[in-house]
Amino acid sequence: MKFILGKKIKMSQIFDEEGRVIPVTIIEAGPVKITQIKNKEKDGYEAVQIGFLEKKKNISQPLRGHLKKAKVDGGFELLKEFRLDKVNQNKNKALSFSEGEEIKVDIFQKGDLIDVSGVTRGKGFQGVVKRHHFKGSPKTHGTKDRWRAPGSIGATTPQRVIKGKKMAGRAGGERKTLKNLEVVKVDPENNWLYVKGAVPGKRGTVLEIKAK
Repeated sequence: MKFILGKKIKMSQIFDEEGRVIPVTIIEAGPVKITQIKNKEKDGYEAVQIGFLEKKKNISQPLRGHLKKAKVDGGFELLKEFRLDKVNQNKNKALSFSEGEEIKVDIFQKGDLIDVSGVTRGKGFQGVVKRHHFKGSPKTHGTKDRWRAPGSIGATTPQRVIKGKKMAGRAGGERKTLKNLEVVKVDPENNWLYVKGAVPGKRGTVLEIKAK
């Protein structure tokens, strides 16, 4: 299993060998450092914790102590844990991890299929047409100002709105995962990952990237 944290840079397009345009998202992936390895005997499950976006100032004392155990200097803006089926430090090189080890974007290759998770762009308070893709009312036959209204939100019995009813409210700002996105290009010099298609979030959104 391969994993890394990244930051969405922008969307762009590149041309393949046959001259076809491929829409891509450019992600600044890593470098990250392994700050903790958890195992079943001690923690009850197996996982690897990594740190992303290094910082030198305003590091809390508990974080300093935590990173000191892993022999990692400085601090991180974000610590993220990736749970694994197996964390084998000796036998399998693909699953070989050690605390303090640095992971870079070159763990991925062109053609890899990855899962990208992030928080979508927040859109504020929206009506049911934009938030839930309601069709809306007909604009004729006596309809005056109810074109984008939700319609009935309940019945005579029971006299309440059923839990989970789709209504107006805050749209976006949700965690989403897009699976099996293709890696089109890897740029180790700039730590850039070119991913085919769109990924969740606006520019600067922190993304979790995983590949089996």
